[in-house]
Amino acid sequence: MSRLTGRAGGPAATPPQPTRELTAVSADGSRLHVEVYGPEGAPAVVLAHGWTCSIPFWAAQIRDLATDHRVIAYDQRGHGRSPLPGPGGYSTDALADDLEAVLGATLAPGEKAVVAGHSMGGMTIMAAAERAGFREHAVAALLCSTGSGRLVAESTVVPLRPSRLRTRLTKAILGARAPLGPVTPLSKRILKYATMGPGAAPERVEVCARVVHACPRPSRVAWSHVLAGLDLSAGVRELTVPAAVIAGTADRLTPPVHARALAAELPQCVGLVELTGTGHMTPVEAPEAVTAKIRDLVTAYARPARTKEEAV
Repeated sequence: MSRLTGRAGGPAATPPQPTRELTAVSADGSRLHVEVYGPEGAPAVVLAHGWTCSIPFWAAQIRDLATDHRVIAYDQRGHGRSPLPGPGGYSTDALADDLEAVLGATLAPGEKAVVAGHSMGGMTIMAAAERAGFREHAVAALLCSTGSGRLVAESTVVPLRPSRLRTRLTKAILGARAPLGPVTPLSKRILKYATMGPGAAPERVEVCARVVHACPRPSRVAWSHVLAGLDLSAGVRELTVPAAVIAGTADRLTPPVHARALAAELPQCVGLVELTGTGHMTPVEAPEAVTAKIRDLVTAYARPARTKEEAV
């Protein structure tokens, strides 16, 4: 395990223009908005964002990596430009279906990619670990600010000792149906307390607030119920590709206890990094550290795509 500071350059609110946009269709017919950046033939990286977020959450990683990688980012169902799913469309199985659909729509048969997931995106990777489509395309994984279960019980958003009362209060807060409303100084202070480190720069808080507040309320509430009952321990054991783990030491939503458990249980954990003073929103709070870890995984495990001549 290594410890790094979370200081890095300030991220912009939006990624660059994609080179291509497409729609992937999941197993239940749900349509997923996908954006592709960077040069064709470059090593591929797939980004799966977390609960209440969307593609712009990865803006810093996309800007950096797209210079010499083919970066594939998608909006999880019910987030960003991906429509709300139909009844029964919220589950970890659906998340796995969606990732398989994105991989199949953007990668050639047998083509490999490093798959990085933040929060619910990391849970998506765990849920898909045993799927044939994931195993065909994933060469390595990054699990960023995530956990496989007991999310509500371990959360420290409510400043009480672990207890049934704290668990009930946390579940009620995270699953609240009240609209988030506009981004205001008060709402930014609340978001910063719950999801970011105490030293997070104002512009980074602003980025996260605008992304999170744009999430449709039905999606936010429905996914909170799924996450409250999460148990992906079997998926962790099935994640047999080399996997790195990143966590913020000041993360209240998924405290470092989750990252340490993942590092201990993954079949091929290739490193645990704890970012000192960083909260839950690590790709925005510590963009350079997250991007560097993705680059490390590409360098260590991903092969450049074959040219047409090599494929003959």
